[in-house]
Amino acid sequence: MPDPKGSHPQAPDEQPEPSTLPDSARSGITRRGFLKGAGLTAAGTALLDGVQAFSSETAAPATNGVTELGPGPVPVRLHVNGAEHTVEIEPRTTLAEALRINLGMTGTKVVCDRGVCSGCTVWLDKMPVNSCMTLAIDAVGHHVTTIEGLSSEDRMHPLQAAFVKHDAMQCGFCTPGMVMSCAALLERNPHPSEHDIRHAVSGNLCRCGTYPKIFAATMDVAGTTRNA
Repeated sequence: MPDPKGSHPQAPDEQPEPSTLPDSARSGITRRGFLKGAGLTAAGTALLDGVQAFSSETAAPATNGVTELGPGPVPVRLHVNGAEHTVEIEPRTTLAEALRINLGMTGTKVVCDRGVCSGCTVWLDKMPVNSCMTLAIDAVGHHVTTIEGLSSEDRMHPLQAAFVKHDAMQCGFCTPGMVMSCAALLERNPHPSEHDIRHAVSGNLCRCGTYPKIFAATMDVAGTTRNA
């Protein structure tokens, strides 16, 4: 006789709803099994196992001669613009923060603080880097050059003078990074084409749109002409 409410009896092989599972069945679901079922890769589950194993052990002091730094401030020696500086910084401190806050070199601008605009560009052994994405402790043992160190004896670098001559700046936030990127190019290639300059500043963002004057200033120093 059919059920008066129109429902049908449950088939023998049909599983009950999750909410009706007995406690014994639910307790058999492990976190690892759940993540596997949710599509976590084998590498991800192995990483999870490693994290669980690490958290279950007591951290032991390093015995292989490696010195652990932090979390508090530690003394660090930085070679900046030809001089040695000792600063007390936390290991998480970026090179941009150390330059601006600890050394007072505010020519390096922090604009996006995400490595997107390159306004914080400095040289690390003459290689342009985003100082907001570089830890200060990673600069130890390297030569750092900032916009303050580009000139010498209170005289502007030729590229800085060309930026003034061609009015290659507006708000000025991107200018130090632009100058550092273009000057690095001139160090590698004294006579770049406009294409070379465009490539050199492809990671530098100028919200004011002064790119044509930046190209003109750089090519003036290089002795080349536009669209070469």
